[in-house]
Amino acid sequence: MKFENEAKEIVRLVGGESNINSLVHCATRLRFELKDGSKFKKEDLEKLSYVLKVLISGGQYQVVIGPNVDNYYDAILATTKIQGNKQSETMETEKVKISDRILKVISGAFSPLIPLMAGSGMIKALLTLFTTIGVMSDTGSTYLILSAAGNACFYFMPVFLGITISKQLKANAFVGGAIGAALLEPNFMGLIDSVDAVSFLGIPVTPINYSATIFPIFIAILVYAYLDKGLRKITPQSLQYFLVPMICLMLMVPFTVIAFGPVGTTIGNYVSDFVMWLFSLSGTLAGIVLGATYPFLTMLGLHWGFTPITLQNLDLVGGDIIEGVCVCAVWAQMGIALGAYLKAKKHSKLKSIAGPTFITGFFAGVTEPILYSIVMEYKRLMIVVAIGGACGGAIAGTLGVTMDAYVFHNIFSALVMSYSPIWAYAIAVIVSLIVATALTYVWGLNGLDAEKAKDLLPENETVEDTSNGIMRPVEIASPLDGKEIALKDVDDEVFASGVTGKGIAIIPENNTVLSPADGTVSVLFPSKHAVGITTKEGIEILVHIGLNTVMLDGEGFTAFVKQGDQVKKGQKLLEFDKDFITNKGCSLQSPLIITNADQFKDILIETKTEIRTGDIAMEVIV
Repeated sequence: MKFENEAKEIVRLVGGESNINSLVHCATRLRFELKDGSKFKKEDLEKLSYVLKVLISGGQYQVVIGPNVDNYYDAILATTKIQGNKQSETMETEKVKISDRILKVISGAFSPLIPLMAGSGMIKALLTLFTTIGVMSDTGSTYLILSAAGNACFYFMPVFLGITISKQLKANAFVGGAIGAALLEPNFMGLIDSVDAVSFLGIPVTPINYSATIFPIFIAILVYAYLDKGLRKITPQSLQYFLVPMICLMLMVPFTVIAFGPVGTTIGNYVSDFVMWLFSLSGTLAGIVLGATYPFLTMLGLHWGFTPITLQNLDLVGGDIIEGVCVCAVWAQMGIALGAYLKAKKHSKLKSIAGPTFITGFFAGVTEPILYSIVMEYKRLMIVVAIGGACGGAIAGTLGVTMDAYVFHNIFSALVMSYSPIWAYAIAVIVSLIVATALTYVWGLNGLDAEKAKDLLPENETVEDTSNGIMRPVEIASPLDGKEIALKDVDDEVFASGVTGKGIAIIPENNTVLSPADGTVSVLFPSKHAVGITTKEGIEILVHIGLNTVMLDGEGFTAFVKQGDQVKKGQKLLEFDKDFITNKGCSLQSPLIITNADQFKDILIETKTEIRTGDIAMEVIV
């Protein structure tokens, strides 16, 4: 509704629908061709808060919107009978595998949390060490305060994921976080131990502990993102500020506890019953299945179905065969961290993550940082963790290993003989560790795409962590050979004003466009006059060949990449015909800009007269 109302206002101020001959759009602006230019209300358009700039150039009446130009263009077409030229002006859409989309969302949700998980895990490892050697009591106030610091990340995981997943799906991140927080709110947590039946408007509710779970919040936020978008379309703009969040919270929190409480509990019970049936059938088979699947059951929160059986076995039998096998999956995850640490080069991103997460698992038995920051980042490692856990699980299941006390699966629980027979336990976990380490080293981290392969290599840029407040420059190379000019001197008011971003312009001497950085082709217009590259740091680079070349509709341009491709710095992106462009009356001035410059600390421009491909054009301080 917001875009429709504002689009109608734009149409009114350009003279109305009947005054529009044609409409196209490019990266940032709506381009109108009008019947009567005197009806174009330039000053009134510039007063609109959602319009960045207005100009008249080359017979076109241009309204600069910015990144949301697609939404306004679609809204104008939807509310009028204007025939736009959408095909030649919008980005190509590539079919993406659903599995890749899911993994991208998962990866994007956990990536911001990796430093937090690693740091929290190290606190838990230190506390385990201190209590084991007698330096600190696990009932003392110092321990409890530090334990709160280490546990908070994992306990409140639904809150953090509610925020990061919402950002991935372009919904309100804080509403997403509030949905996760509601699952851990004291009033709701108090219902878990209630002796009375729990219901919501007469609908039965099975309250469960959602702390440290990820599956329920992933599904909840996926549904919330669609609900949020739908409500914004039908809710008056004046009421959206409070009404949309209110309705989303009132619907999503009950939906989550009604749907995932009983479903998660029921599935968990089925899984545990199935595992116990496997043990009755064959300890070896049960060990293979449970050892291979336990990490993924943990991710889904289904491992809680084992807890009642584990406690019952410890009480009645004195030992639990389920955890006697599951421990192998934990050591397989440690093996992945160790293999990654050995494989990655010094000062690489992966090495800096793998080392601390291995220590966290080894001393504290906390392997979530390994699972979320390494295993889920590299697809082959999902296979490796399953194989490593299955190999050790087969041995543990065959030899009847049991856990004899409810402990974390770490080195200290082994040293105090919490498993029996201890020799069989040692063989099983060592096999899991060695198999996972070896497979990770020789296979699991091979065959990566160009972007992921960089994680194994030393950083080319300054390696100081930005979390310490130290500036880290990322170099952006020139994509063209030619004469450099300041962006303010470009013969296009929008680029020159800086509303589209910061950068430079180049008058090319050659006809080849090379990638200015490693990254992903995030934008490629069918007209091939402009290409966007997004780096791993989130820097959005736009290379725009010539001015008003969008009107050439692709003539004179050849693309060598497609949207979604991974590219390396210096890789050929486009070729163009200089003579054809100039003969058509278009300028060759070609902006190279950072379109999201306001998200970074600074943009340092390298001022030169002549610039060659590969030369540093600018540095982005992230």
